[in-house]
Amino acid sequence: MQYPLIDRYEFVVPAQQLLSASPLQLIGTAIESNPQFNTTRQPPRANPIPMMQPSLLRTCTALSLSCALLTACETHPNLHSDPTPDWHDVFWQTLSTHCGKSYAGELVSDNPMDVDFKGAPMIMHVAECSEDRIAIPFHVQQDGEWDRSRTWLVTRTDTGLRLKHDHRHEDGQSDAVTMYGGDTADKGSARSQAFPVDDFSIALFDREGLYASVTNVWSIEVDPVQAADPTFAYQLERTVEGGALEDRLFRVEFDLTQEVDTPPPAWGWE
Repeated sequence: MQYPLIDRYEFVVPAQQLLSASPLQLIGTAIESNPQFNTTRQPPRANPIPMMQPSLLRTCTALSLSCALLTACETHPNLHSDPTPDWHDVFWQTLSTHCGKSYAGELVSDNPMDVDFKGAPMIMHVAECSEDRIAIPFHVQQDGEWDRSRTWLVTRTDTGLRLKHDHRHEDGQSDAVTMYGGDTADKGSARSQAFPVDDFSIALFDREGLYASVTNVWSIEVDPVQAADPTFAYQLERTVEGGALEDRLFRVEFDLTQEVDTPPPAWGWE
């Protein structure tokens, strides 16, 4: 004849302790806080069966509970106490994997206003990477001449990331419309961050008569260098839903699978 060794018990452990305590602490809590582990002698049962000694019972139960808890932590990631990643930092690190590299790209949007960019050779160069700034010159060849007037600047802020556009003339002097952009308004993701237009840029656009630009939202998307078919994208968008008079989309994409020769510095960055 086979005899059951121990009964099946439900273990009660406070939820807060489940998230923060070690397995041994959880085992102790379960044993101490559950009345079925009370070793006080109970009245004899009818038809008694062989019972385990209390010390051995505790040992077996503890081992079973420990295995169950470790299995739960492995199969349920939400039980881990690691904080949610800071997606701004992850995005920054992803972009930094391309530091010093240059890539060719093309216009992929089809707005008639961008006809001069259609089919034009383009190169982005992740030219500068520091702890608080990444500079990316954007070179465009038009009519056989390279326009090196644009540099995208991604910097850190106290609350996230900032994108600015540094526009220069060939002599290195700043354009009248320069250093516009915006800050991240949400966490974004490891691959993509959006930058709604900021107050400085709205005032600049109003001053220069560029009223359509006061609802701009820029975004950057980037895959890590080791990803399959990695891509970098820069996008400008404004929508009627976001307050614009009409929808507008400008988007260029760069193939990160193959580097190209490093171009000359952007104007004013020599």
